[in-house]
Amino acid sequence: MSKLKPNRVQFLEYKPAEVDYAAAKFVVLPVPYEATTTYGKGTKNGPAAILSASQYVENFDEELWHEPCEEAGIFTGRPVSVGELSGKRVAGVLADNKVPVILGGEHSITPLVVRACAEKYKDLSVLQFDAHADLRDTYHGAKDSHACVMRRVLEICPAVQVGIRSISEEGYEFAKKTGQLSKIHWAEHLEIADKITTQLSNNVYITFDVDAFDPAIMPSTGTPEPGGLLWYEALDILKAVCRQKNVVGFDVTEFSPQKGNRAPDFMIARLIYKIMGFIGAKNQ
Repeated sequence: MSKLKPNRVQFLEYKPAEVDYAAAKFVVLPVPYEATTTYGKGTKNGPAAILSASQYVENFDEELWHEPCEEAGIFTGRPVSVGELSGKRVAGVLADNKVPVILGGEHSITPLVVRACAEKYKDLSVLQFDAHADLRDTYHGAKDSHACVMRRVLEICPAVQVGIRSISEEGYEFAKKTGQLSKIHWAEHLEIADKITTQLSNNVYITFDVDAFDPAIMPSTGTPEPGGLLWYEALDILKAVCRQKNVVGFDVTEFSPQKGNRAPDFMIARLIYKIMGFIGAKNQ
């Protein structure tokens, strides 16, 4: 059993003393990491803003007709560094048969979590929600850039990409050569959720870059792209995947809170809670 210390602010309105790690199904790990962002900054402030907004999320889910947090349990650990993330932190959570929920931070943290999940789940695949394909091999000389995240993920396991509407020429040529192009679901011509689900293995890790959403509803991100998913489009896909697959963990990344605009903070907190609810609903 991992010895995680509770964060000062828990996900949802709970005091640290009220949350029991042993009884929790979900373990939230804030990772305020920012090193390779290239346009808008501020992803290091994302985890704290999400946790703060979550204090005002209603525990009762209006779609599932119950309180997922009461049935599954949510423990929020203290912020972790990239070094801890690439070490035994996620592996320990998985060993305790819990679902890691990673709050980014920039998207470059995802391969570290995926690698830990792949060590436990040998048939793992990744479902990426994103505006960008992120298939460059290097960007500005760095292989671990947020612009290369899915290239690194594909070195670990297969992946399906959803909501894409921006890709580099290098990324396009790589996707065409490797067959990944058939697993890119462009935002403009988004297929039904069941078709996306059929391309995934049984065990799935979800990585959700918030710029997958249309910037009209999600302006708080460093590299916004026109177009994109709306709230219920994203939920329909997530619901189908969580119903049909075993979601072993997920992250939400590239959220850069804006002073004076708290609606996106609340939206992402609700998104995280909805995913938890969908995962929990499969086992009921």
